[in-house]
Amino acid sequence: MSTSSDSTATTTASAETSLVLPANLHARPAGQLARAATGFTSTVQLEYAGRTVNPTGVLAVMGLGATAGSTMTVRAKGPDAEQAVAALADVLATAK
Repeated sequence: MSTSSDSTATTTASAETSLVLPANLHARPAGQLARAATGFTSTVQLEYAGRTVNPTGVLAVMGLGATAGSTMTVRAKGPDAEQAVAALADVLATAK
């Protein structure tokens, strides 16, 4: 994970993580991502294969078409960016 901050105390963070699901990114882990993302005030983005979505939308996350074993990037900008990125990366790394 990388982090940075500017003079307005806005923090940005990002992390690349592998999707460990035995199948593609389906409804249950997409829902877990959405619930996790809505718990933060930071703006959160999920990127896969050149497409970026807001992970608070289950259909948007499923629409990425991420496959098992692929690498996804989680980015966040805001006061709790580091915590948001860590939480979403944890969901991607541990979802079943």
